[in-house]
Amino acid sequence: KVLFKEMIAGAMNGVVIALTCAVGVYVWSQSIGLALVIALAMVSSLVIACSAGALVPIVLKKAGLDPAQSSSIVLTTITDIAGFMSFLGIALLLSDMLPKG
Repeated sequence: KVLFKEMIAGAMNGVVIALTCAVGVYVWSQSIGLALVIALAMVSSLVIACSAGALVPIVLKKAGLDPAQSSSIVLTTITDIAGFMSFLGIALLLSDMLPKG
């Protein structure tokens, strides 16, 4: 239940931020492909970040660790890796839409 709510919040925030970023990227680059890559990566990153933010403290507590002490480094690592990989993965999948040269 908590995870579902966090995923919805992440998706809603992601869509708003993604639209803002996509418009800025399109104005700057005139590339709909690049704007789409950035927008999709933003949504996926925020959904993953919100999900991890809900799950990591629960998992750490069940493992007998102090969530207040350990959550920040674990969350930072998860969100950084997920954001980077989602951006690169989406860019690879949509590489035909990206500008050449």
